[in-house]
Amino acid sequence: MMQTFYKYQGTGNDFIMIDNRLSVFDTNNTSLIAHLCDRRIGVGADGLIVLESVSNYDFKMVYFNADGNESTMCGNGGRCIVAFANFLGIIKSDTLFLAIDGPHYAAFDDGYVEIKMQDVLSISSNEDHFILDTGSPHYVSIKSNLEELDMAFEGALVRNSKSFKLTGINVNFAKKINNDTFAIRTYERGVEAETLSCGTGATAVAIAMFHSGQSTSNVMNLKTLGGELVIRFEAQSSSYSNVWLCGPALQVFKGTLEW
Repeated sequence: MMQTFYKYQGTGNDFIMIDNRLSVFDTNNTSLIAHLCDRRIGVGADGLIVLESVSNYDFKMVYFNADGNESTMCGNGGRCIVAFANFLGIIKSDTLFLAIDGPHYAAFDDGYVEIKMQDVLSISSNEDHFILDTGSPHYVSIKSNLEELDMAFEGALVRNSKSFKLTGINVNFAKKINNDTFAIRTYERGVEAETLSCGTGATAVAIAMFHSGQSTSNVMNLKTLGGELVIRFEAQSSSYSNVWLCGPALQVFKGTLEW
């Protein structure tokens, strides 16, 4: 069988994109998806995303981690699928699409995508880290030696700890540059490795830094290994709303899958 695919990246977070409006691609084939995401024997990607038709929305996003399993919301993937929908002619600029965590508004402008994330209703503050859900669960901790961290070890240590091994969690380490700018590195579950960028992780870091008093700005620049993301939000008494994740989303190449 043959299937056209596209490759997109958002600040280095890369995804295989498939137009599945005709329901040709088998989204239940976990081993195939994992094979395609493998960087040595497949196409190679942090995840695979299919675009499907759905009533009352412009399209539906279904996201799979690199291990082949369907997962929770992916922020950079959400930005990339908006760019993909524009490429396919489904949308021009503004859109309302459906993802696993509900509807998302987004805007596309010449390769730059702003996507509205779900409200963050609670944050768990611990001695040296924060836990919050920005569409996916995230662990956030400040590290002064961010550049020197062995993320394969440090990220996996938290990810596979007794507290998080069963359900899984994305691990983010951050370093303050100034009041509205933070550097960030992320170890993603499902990929089980450090990625160049994580949209929901950047969102989690921005909100956690504001929540903890590390920043007084509700518009923040997050410097990932793959580029810069902008997060803006409105702070409520104990929650955060009108949360937007903003950054570039670009098509890398087009190809044909055979299996």
